[in-house]
Amino acid sequence: MAQITSGFRAIFSHPAIYNLAQRMVGAEKARRTLIDEFFPAMQGLRMLDIGCGTAEILKHLPQDMEYYGFDASDDYIAKATAQFGHRGTFRAELVRQAALDDLPPFDVVLAFGLLHHLDDAEANTLFELAYSALKPGGIVITIDPAYAEEQSSLARWIISKDRGQNIRTPDAYQKLVQAPFEEITSTTSHDMLHMPYSHTILSCKKAET
Repeated sequence: MAQITSGFRAIFSHPAIYNLAQRMVGAEKARRTLIDEFFPAMQGLRMLDIGCGTAEILKHLPQDMEYYGFDASDDYIAKATAQFGHRGTFRAELVRQAALDDLPPFDVVLAFGLLHHLDDAEANTLFELAYSALKPGGIVITIDPAYAEEQSSLARWIISKDRGQNIRTPDAYQKLVQAPFEEITSTTSHDMLHMPYSHTILSCKKAET
């Protein structure tokens, strides 16, 4: 996993500071937009959140959703469990096939802000794992900062300061999808936060049968 966690970026490893920074830049708006515009009808579905962080997205999900969150950070998972332990199952570990073999199939797999922390091989593996974790007809959704031709110079500069060291263009993100999804759509948005910023959202659907 390629990321910088030293210098000023080190403070974001602390869950409370990470959550505060996310709220200040408008992450709650981004989460609402993502769910409203890209998620299927969510009632009663089962969701796998890969790289769930502190699981703040649960604030916007239905109470009856069956939620599983994985993250490599012990501190993030401790915070998620303390706040949302009644809403989901959390594991402080990377998602691997062995872990998925013990879980039921999912309607939705989410990777929120994860791909830009992964090199190409790791990202390919993530999509393969997500594909295997999905039910027929299920979808995997990813959202990450992107370098896009139409973005402002300020947005590009802000994005360049991210901890993740594999920020890509929209086309480069789409090329990471090697698993045999039936349908892949890519959307780039420039207004999901309260500041100049560009995101690419991938939605990849598994065939119904």
